[in-house]
Amino acid sequence: MLALLLTPALAAEPSIPFSRYELPNGLQVILLEDHALPQVVVDLWYKVGSKDEVAGRSGFAHLFEHLMFMGTLRLPGSGFDRVMEAQGGWNNAWTMQDATNYYDVGPPQLLETFLWMEADRMQQLDEAMTQAKLDLQRDVVRNERRQGNEDQPYGMVEIELDTALFPAGHPYAHSVIGTHEDLQAASVGDVTGFFNTWYVPNNASLVVAGDFDPAQAKVWVERYFGTLERKELPARAAPEPVRTVQKASVTITDQVDFPQLNLFWHGPSAYQAGDAELTLAADLLGAGESSRLYRRLVDGGLAQEVQVFQYGLQYGGIFGVTVLPMEGVTVEEVERVVQEELTRLANEAPSAAEMERLQNQHAIATYQSLEPLQNRAESLNRYWAYTGTPEWLGKDVARFTAVDAPRLSASVSEWLKPAAASRIVVLPEEKKP
Repeated sequence: MLALLLTPALAAEPSIPFSRYELPNGLQVILLEDHALPQVVVDLWYKVGSKDEVAGRSGFAHLFEHLMFMGTLRLPGSGFDRVMEAQGGWNNAWTMQDATNYYDVGPPQLLETFLWMEADRMQQLDEAMTQAKLDLQRDVVRNERRQGNEDQPYGMVEIELDTALFPAGHPYAHSVIGTHEDLQAASVGDVTGFFNTWYVPNNASLVVAGDFDPAQAKVWVERYFGTLERKELPARAAPEPVRTVQKASVTITDQVDFPQLNLFWHGPSAYQAGDAELTLAADLLGAGESSRLYRRLVDGGLAQEVQVFQYGLQYGGIFGVTVLPMEGVTVEEVERVVQEELTRLANEAPSAAEMERLQNQHAIATYQSLEPLQNRAESLNRYWAYTGTPEWLGKDVARFTAVDAPRLSASVSEWLKPAAASRIVVLPEEKKP
């Protein structure tokens, strides 16, 4: 399959071969057969993330991800890890604003075990939940916040970003990690309620990928997932689009040696109009040593590093620029350069050579990212969740190929106006004698 993807004559319409069907209970099942290596991947995507948390329970989706590994009645304690690791398998998970993803990787003989274990915890995790388990994982998540944000240099920018961009009550107006107060307030009843509401087959998509027999896999999927009960999902009305930041300027002090400039704008939603354009604009400005801001800021001796990104989500996106100035250079100096380059890009289309480089780099990065079986499995789930079909790789590549220089500039002009940014600056704390 990868040889097909990388064949120049066919690169305009790449694809990931798969078959898809739906169980009567609403579970989406996607089969990706690939016998190149003796390996299988089970990737289970739940369409629930921090955007679905209720007021006063921020961080709950991520907390629940941790609780999913605390055992069931059939697999108590660390049985989930112990069983698969004894046979050469491993697993992990992650949580974001829009989703929670669990994946298992191992030799082909583990496939039935993977499916049984994932179905087992989808069926009865709540029955084995205890206060002791909740307390243990609550402390783990709170320490994760301390280590990843509070005690991490510049780590609180991530926390401040959400309230700076989104109004109170918006699904993205709080961090995925949550607050200590909300995590402390979570009860066992909250856990079981969250599980019974969102961890249901009609809110999930299951990808089976790798070296397996599709006919046998279907038998196992039906055997272990087919008896699970479909449940009515809560109504999830999309919020009104947000284009205005809530805080134009935020200043944070931290135990760091250098100040840091962060500029954030509202951006397009994932896979929607403008998303590809701003992704390429981010690459043009900040990806690699040939990027515009790198040449002006880092090569110019004004900054130690610069990062630029476009992050598309279901209900909007975030475009960000982060600059760490050199010693003796102020954030105002580097900010002027950033705004100059954004204004230039909005008013002057990139050259043909720049566009060719950007599109080639993006295509190569896309193909390389799909080499691991696990990434291909996840991409099918991601496409299903955001576009309604797993068969979207060709369209995904084509939308970047279709971007021309005028469209890129027009998107920068539309979305990245200087006055539309939220400016978050981190300043070094005053050193005590």
